[in-house]
Amino acid sequence: MTHLAAFVFSPSAFLNWGLIWLAVAAFLGGALNAVAGGGSFLLFPALLGTGIPPVQANATNTVALWPGQLTSIAAYRHDVRKHLRLAILMGIGGLVGGTIGAIVLLNTPQQTFLHLVPWLLLISATIFAASGPVTRLLDKRKGKTLGAKPDPPRLLLFLLTAIVCFYIGYFGAGAGFLIITLLSVFGMEDMNEINALKVVSTTMANGVAFVIFVVGRQVEWRYCLLAMVAAAIGGYSSASLARFVPPRVLRASVIIIGFGMAAWFFWKNSGK
Repeated sequence: MTHLAAFVFSPSAFLNWGLIWLAVAAFLGGALNAVAGGGSFLLFPALLGTGIPPVQANATNTVALWPGQLTSIAAYRHDVRKHLRLAILMGIGGLVGGTIGAIVLLNTPQQTFLHLVPWLLLISATIFAASGPVTRLLDKRKGKTLGAKPDPPRLLLFLLTAIVCFYIGYFGAGAGFLIITLLSVFGMEDMNEINALKVVSTTMANGVAFVIFVVGRQVEWRYCLLAMVAAAIGGYSSASLARFVPPRVLRASVIIIGFGMAAWFFWKNSGK
């Protein structure tokens, strides 16, 4: 802790533009996660920019953003109670998938993961970009469907949740939309209830990854603590951001950032 305090409070730390950008990226990432999603598109590259290895950067990103996700469960507690059995099922799926994904990440060589980064960012940005049109399509399909819908098949829902949460444990950007789409395809319509189940599964997946990364000593705490505080402040300030910036502009910004970061990493890797 003495070394951490010396690092944080040394004059040179405040003159480090990489740290300044890390704090700004974490603040904006926390705000984006609260109102539109996609905060990792900013924070993960900013952590890489500090010079830490890619696997540790991804682990630190997960740990820094997770506390903000945990508080979301409390916000959706009433909707979680409505579908408590499904919430438990998807929470277990999140734990299983997140555990396997985090373990696979820690056993991935640094260079291999670095070459996977642009592809992971490209896939995540594509998923995020598709979320709007797909959601509107699902809404139209629901509008034409009348009558009560049966509960989703539990075994299939568990397996698909575990698969998505494997991706969350390994990388995770944009995965929340996959859970939303999964539940919508299975016939759920109330967005509050869908978001409640999504929050349970993704928080469990990231939570178990959090523990594995901390126990495995993969977290760069000198950067993580700064990012965690900045992301928390950004999340708290998101109400003001949502009032001043239209949601479509926020979503478009996240998409541009995601594809831009993917292109940058493709270019950077091509020179190696």
